[in-house]
Parts: sequence; C-alpha cells; structure tokens
Amino acid sequence: MTLRRQAGSSIRTRLHRFDLKGSPYLYITPFFVLFGVFGLLPLAYTALLSTTAWSPRRPGSEDSSVGLGNYGDLLGDENFHNALINTFGIGLLSTVPQLLLALGIAHLLNYRLRGRLFFRMGVLVPYITSVAAVALIFNQIFARDFGLLNWLLQPFTGGTPIDWRASTLASWVAVSVMVTWHWTGYNALIYLAAMQTIPYELYESAAIDGASRWRQFWHITVPSLRPTIIFTVIVSTIGALQLFAEPFLFDTTRNNNGGSERQFQTVVLYLYQQFWSNGQYGYGAAIAWTLFLITVVIALINFLLVRRIRSTE
Repeated sequence: MTLRRQAGSSIRTRLHRFDLKGSPYLYITPFFVLFGVFGLLPLAYTALLSTTAWSPRRPGSEDSSVGLGNYGDLLGDENFHNALINTFGIGLLSTVPQLLLALGIAHLLNYRLRGRLFFRMGVLVPYITSVAAVALIFNQIFARDFGLLNWLLQPFTGGTPIDWRASTLASWVAVSVMVTWHWTGYNALIYLAAMQTIPYELYESAAIDGASRWRQFWHITVPSLRPTIIFTVIVSTIGALQLFAEPFLFDTTRNNNGGSERQFQTVVLYLYQQFWSNGQYGYGAAIAWTLFLITVVIALINFLLVRRIRSTE
C-alpha cells in the first residue's frame, strides 16, 4: 500500500510540474501553428515563386527558373520606383496629419464633456464604414466638374476647377484625405485609452499652478503618451506601405495604373497590376518580397529609434 501511495504521489508531482512548465507552451502552440500555415508557408512559397518566370499565359513557365533576375529587373523598373515614391509621399501626407488630429481629438474627448460617450463612439464611425463607401463619397467630393470641394474652392482658384486625379500632388492629397478620414478615429481611441491612465491629479495640480490647457497638453499629456505615440507611428507607417484600397478605388479608369501617368499608383497597386492584370506571377512575387524587406527595414529603424529614446530618458 505504501509503495502504491508513493508511486501515485510521484505521478501527481510529475503531472503538476508538467502543468506548470508545459501548459504555457501548449496554450501558445495553436497561434504558432496557424502562423506557420497561413504566414510562413505563403512567405516561403512567394520567395520560391519570385525566382521563376511563371505566367499563366505561357504554359510550363512555372518551372523556368530565373534566379534573382526578377529582382534585378525590379531595380531598373521606373514604374516600381515611381510606385515607391508615391507610397512614401502618400504615406507621409496621410500619417502625420492623421496622428496629430487623433491626438487633438483624444485630448478633447478626455475632458468631462456632456454626452462624451456619444462623441467617443462617434469618432469610430469612419473606421467601421466600408472603404468602398468612403471612396464612393470622396470620389464625388473630389470630382473635377461637379465636386463639392472645387465648388468651395472657387473663390481661391478663380473658377478654374482642380483636376484631383491629373497631377501628382493633388492626387496624393486626395488619397491622403481618404486615408486620414478612415483612420483618425481609430488612433484617437487608442490615444484616449492611454490618456485614461494618466492620473487626473496631475492636471489639477497643473491648473492650480496656473498652467493653461495647452501647457497641460504639451507638458503632461504628450510625455505620458510617448510609448503609445511610438506604437501608432510604427503601425501607421507599416499600414501606409501596404496602401491599396484607397488608390485602387480612386482610380476611375479601373486599369490599376493609379492615374493616367501613374500619379498615385502605390507599390501594392503595382503588385496587383503585375500579378492579376499582366499575369506575371514571378515578377509580382518579387515585388511582394521587396516590399516585405522594405517594411522590415523601416520597422527595425523604428525599433532602434525607440531604444535610443528610452535610453536617453
């Protein structure tokens, strides 16, 4: 009986140790399995595809290897360079105003306003609205001959309507406005959630010392939100590099050129054109991998900047 009890106790002890040490790995295993199946495998397959000249219009081309030839062609591809410039330009014009507006809106919503729950939920409406619906409305607003914006700008343009799709800068502004409209409320709620953690006593003490609300914002709110601001900058930058829906829907010609002279064709839109419209699977895969590497480099730069900022604090 004694031996049986000792054996049972030993098994329970081992199970208890396994539960303590092994359970966390079992809980996170499903995520990594799914990530491997739907993340790493497609990534590896795309890398393999990028070394071929596969096109569905040329039977048997899926087995024709070109090595790194697609990447070499990409370096000399002026359309890709143009798409890269457009991506960074639109990303800059949309990310900076978007985050500044979100920060200001969150600061206002953090005050004890009447009906603040209504206003807090209201800023999320653009985010939950379909991108297609947003593009439909903004296509009407930015229309050259009957658009609302050109009607409002008549006193400043001398009655000459602006063709928002014709020039590079005008089209960048139009697409950036759509992106800013869609994402500002989402970032505002992230900032607002972070502001809720700032002790209200800090604001009361500052008010007693005579600090205006503007000084409270700059000297209390912004420094307290620094980690959240860095997070939103990184996420917004990565999102800007993957911009597709807005320029795709803003292009009324539907040829995926992003304007008659590719004024607002982003990298992902160019990838889509090469892959689906031109049927160049291998070349499209090379664009996808190049964009992935650019995103990784920018994420690493952001990471190093964050480490530097933290080390100086």
